[in-house]
Amino acid sequence: MFGIGFGEFLLVAVVAIVFLGPEKLPDAMVKCARFFRQVKKSLSEAKTAFDQEINLSELKRDALEYKESVEKMTRETAQIEEVTEINREVRDLFGDLKKTGEAAKKEIDA
Repeated sequence: MFGIGFGEFLLVAVVAIVFLGPEKLPDAMVKCARFFRQVKKSLSEAKTAFDQEINLSELKRDALEYKESVEKMTRETAQIEEVTEINREVRDLFGDLKKTGEAAKKEIDA
């Protein structure tokens, strides 16, 4: 128990009885027990708070990664739309050139 043997524990008990007396010893033991219980409770609360902070930081990191992936997909989508618009304009231009060339050919043939 706490790294001490029975003999050492007995010596501590005898010293406590001598210094506190048999009347005050039970009250002192109750106070010590309350103190250690409070320390244990405080450590447990600190551990819980620490675990929640770690979990919260992981959630923030995951949210940031998700946001970055969405932004990347948005940029890629915008680039695809840009290329599609350029392709449409090129097709329209070539279509107009083809019509103009056919009209010029008809004039030459006529």
